[in-house]
Amino acid sequence: MKAEGGERVSRVLLFNIPAEKAALIRAAALRLGLTPVEIDPADFGLPLGLLLGEAGDRSPGPPESFSGEMLVMETLSAPLLDALRREGATIALKAVVTEHNRGWSAARLCAELRREHEALHARMPAKPPHTHKKRR
Repeated sequence: MKAEGGERVSRVLLFNIPAEKAALIRAAALRLGLTPVEIDPADFGLPLGLLLGEAGDRSPGPPESFSGEMLVMETLSAPLLDALRREGATIALKAVVTEHNRGWSAARLCAELRREHEALHARMPAKPPHTHKKRR
């Protein structure tokens, strides 16, 4: 997608985002000049590059699905992530499209993000219980 000056507008892909949260994300993205795109579950098996508007074969492959929310940015947008935090529109699974993953389906990316998330949390020490000391 191109803006008026001919420059490409970066897209933000939304997967399984509830309507109220999707509205917050759309508004934040549009304020920042990004194009939010809600992806239909029927398209979860298509490569991310195609979902971003790249040319290619759009014939349906085997159906793929996943549960849970995921946000995928065409280019990293720290201002968007900051805005979502301020709005309380947190999403656990977030990614940026790279040359390495642009041929992946959304379902494959989601599975990889979950593996990484689990591995990261398995290596983190458990937080000690929070105790309050009484002041005297």
